[in-house]
Amino acid sequence: MKKLSLRLRLLIIFVLSSCLIWLGAGIFSWLESKEKADEFFDQYQMLLARQLASADWSSIAPDAQKVTNKIIKRIDNADEEDEAIGFAVFDRNGQMVFHDNENGKDFVFQPQIGHFANQVIDDDDDWRIVWVDSADNKYVIAVGQELEYREEVALDMLEEFLLPWLLGLFLLLLVIIYFVGREFASFKRLAQDLDKRSADDLSPLKDDNLPQEILPLTQAMNGLLAKLAEMLKKEKSFISDSAHELRSPLTALKVQLEVLEMLQEDNEARKDAIAKMERGIERCTRLVEQLLLLSRLESNQSHASEEPINWRQTVDNLLQEYQSQIQAKPLETKISVSENSPISCGNPVLLTVMLRNLLDNAIKYSSEGAKIILDIDEGHIRVANSGVALQEQHLERLGERFFRPAGQKQIGSGLGLSIVKKIAALHGCAVNIRNEEGLFSVTIIQNN
Repeated sequence: MKKLSLRLRLLIIFVLSSCLIWLGAGIFSWLESKEKADEFFDQYQMLLARQLASADWSSIAPDAQKVTNKIIKRIDNADEEDEAIGFAVFDRNGQMVFHDNENGKDFVFQPQIGHFANQVIDDDDDWRIVWVDSADNKYVIAVGQELEYREEVALDMLEEFLLPWLLGLFLLLLVIIYFVGREFASFKRLAQDLDKRSADDLSPLKDDNLPQEILPLTQAMNGLLAKLAEMLKKEKSFISDSAHELRSPLTALKVQLEVLEMLQEDNEARKDAIAKMERGIERCTRLVEQLLLLSRLESNQSHASEEPINWRQTVDNLLQEYQSQIQAKPLETKISVSENSPISCGNPVLLTVMLRNLLDNAIKYSSEGAKIILDIDEGHIRVANSGVALQEQHLERLGERFFRPAGQKQIGSGLGLSIVKKIAALHGCAVNIRNEEGLFSVTIIQNN
């Protein structure tokens, strides 16, 4: 089932709530009006009963009823609202001696002295009658009023009170519907703005004239668009740089393949070309591995786990891996691994890659007889090699993707230190690269 829109849900809530509140107020007003009408007419009946009880009914003439009837008929509109009140005077034997010539003549002598009592008149009308004794205690006075009339009066009072409020409620709902629709138009404009955009348009959304409640949403969306734009920029740069870096080894492989085709009889030349092809393939393989790892790191597909790191075992494994290269130059190594390090827990695979890249650079760019220093202590992980010094402007750029200082003779991709920086950052560390006392040093330290 399709969910109703927020705008429609709010309008339904406003309309139903307003109508229910108005209805509740109407019921409360009806009960209050009915109570006040009963109090007023009860007081009126008792006042009339008091006046009638104080009269001298023993001296009333036999034709007084007819005379008073004629007098009343001469009054304009005397027959209107005859249901409003009625009275009758009875003697102690229940004989009616006087009445109002309208409703009182139908009263039945069922006295409940000092009380209000309900009585049915003419088989269908409910009347509320108060019974009192006359002052001389010889007569019984009955003053009554039709209950339906009281309800009509209360209903008239309620109608006069609630109709203006009903009209006001109707106008209020129209205003609510108009302004809710107007304010929600901001969402519609925002949606239309996004819908009209091209796929490569990641410019910030305009937040002019938007309600304050929408601003956090647009600001969050603008932040997301900025991140997407930055990510796409990096991806385009990454793809462009990768294509450029892969072009060189692939071109070299193509050249060597052409050489092989021409050197059908020269076995020595063929062996040399095959060796160069193997080195080219190895370089391509290494470059692709580095590119894939860098891509995962930049897209946050890799993450730092919480596995404990055995640095001594990691260093021993790497030294065995590079033992032949160390002996071939040969190189002097100074290894120091303590029980503590700035990274005690993390992703073992990534940290091994980080340390391998540092050692690989140190061994690759060291001259014969140089010193390699690997020092892992509580405050740092440091790899340094002697006989190498870079200019300050080059030091600042080391760690950028594909950056390699000019004049390099060693084969490389310029991705090693970039990967080191990202793995270190993933584990809450920073990388410090500098020249120090004849050494080129890369130090990994914990961020403050």
